[in-house]
Amino acid sequence: MTTKASTRSPAKAAPASVLPAALASFERARNALEALIADRAHAAEVDRFADALAACFRAGGKVLACGNGGSACDAMHLCEELTGRFCDARPPLAAVACVDPGHLTCTANDFGFENVFSRWVEALGREGDVLVALSTSGNSENVVRAVEQAKRSGLKTALLLGRNGGRLRGRGDFEWVVPGEAAERIQELHMLILHVVVESVERRMFGHGGPEAKAGAGR
Repeated sequence: MTTKASTRSPAKAAPASVLPAALASFERARNALEALIADRAHAAEVDRFADALAACFRAGGKVLACGNGGSACDAMHLCEELTGRFCDARPPLAAVACVDPGHLTCTANDFGFENVFSRWVEALGREGDVLVALSTSGNSENVVRAVEQAKRSGLKTALLLGRNGGRLRGRGDFEWVVPGEAAERIQELHMLILHVVVESVERRMFGHGGPEAKAGAGR
C-alpha cells in the first residue's frame, strides 16, 4: 500500500529580522516593568487604593471605569474581575464600565464625544463611589471631563496615566503615571496594576491569598 506524499510546504523559518524585533519588544516591556517595580511609590499607591476600594464596597458603593480604545477594554477587564471573579470564588463586587453603545452613541450625537463619560458619571455616580479613569496620555478630553464630574458628584478618583501624566496629573485621589512612551507598554502596566488592586481588595475583604488560589480554577 502506497501513501500519498504530503504536498504541504514545510514551515518557513522567520526572517532573520523578525526575531530581534520581537525580542526588542519584549525587552522594552521588561524595562518598563522593572522601572515600575523600582519606584516603590507605585506599590504603596496600590496598597492605599485597595484600602479605599474595600471600604467603598463594604459601604455599598461601586466602581465606575472609563477609557478610550484599549483603555476601554482595560476598564471592562477590571469590572468583570470585580463582578465575576479573580483569585477565587466570592461574592460579586459592584462595578460598571462605560462601554454601552446606546449611551455612547446617543451622548456623542447629542452632546459631543467629549461628554460621553462625564454624563455617564453624572447619571450613575453617587457620593462614596469610585471612578477609575484610564488615559495613556492623560489628555483625553472625555476622560478629563469625567474626572471633573466625579469630583462634583463626590466620587473618589483613581487615575492610570502614562508619559508625563498630561492634564490629569495630580488631579486624582489615587494616581499612577507609569513608565514608558508607547501606548501598548503603558496599557500593559495599567492592567498589571489593576490586577494587583483586585487581588489586594480580595485579600482585604475575603482573606484570599493571591494568584496561587487560582490553581485548578477554570476561567
